[in-house]
Amino acid sequence: MTSSKHSNDSSNETSFGDLLGDDVRPLSKKPTAYKPKPSLITPGVLERRRAAQRETVSDINELDSADVIAPVDPLAYLEYQKPGVQHGVYKNLRTGKYEIQSRLDLHGYSVEQARVALWQFIADCHKHSIRCALVTHGKGQGRQEPAKLKSCVNHWLRQFEHVLAFHTAQKIHGGVGATYVLIKKDSVAKQKTGIKIDQAKRLKR
Repeated sequence: MTSSKHSNDSSNETSFGDLLGDDVRPLSKKPTAYKPKPSLITPGVLERRRAAQRETVSDINELDSADVIAPVDPLAYLEYQKPGVQHGVYKNLRTGKYEIQSRLDLHGYSVEQARVALWQFIADCHKHSIRCALVTHGKGQGRQEPAKLKSCVNHWLRQFEHVLAFHTAQKIHGGVGATYVLIKKDSVAKQKTGIKIDQAKRLKR
């Protein structure tokens, strides 16, 4: 009986080998637990996530494409003031009196990358109640298309509902290669400011 059983096992093993090849062996009867490999957050994975986020932001981006933007001189001063912005407020902005609460440096960006970055930057500033920001775009002198990014920033900033004013920065902050941006307060932040003013008035009474 023992030899018959051994013969059957040998026959089965031969049959398995004949079907799948000599280098393939049947699985052991001993059960093994499945251990999944931990998912690694590699630089490639992070970049794919960032790319997906950029595409999402780009899909809702309302800023004009570069082909409709009028060029400005590399050394030109950029200035814009929405109706209703007080003269004193605008003067403080252009003379660099306001604290710069956030900065965006577009050096090394393509036009499309700058378009996406500026759209997200202004949205973030408004969301976090940033009132004064600095956008560095460079002068673009000596380029095949002079002042390309500067021209785009000058055009794009005018399209934002939340941008109240902008002006070329003082030399200490980049001069004609950078622009101060005044941003409207978020409605929630505005409401909180109003409450604080009312409380201060009550305390004085």
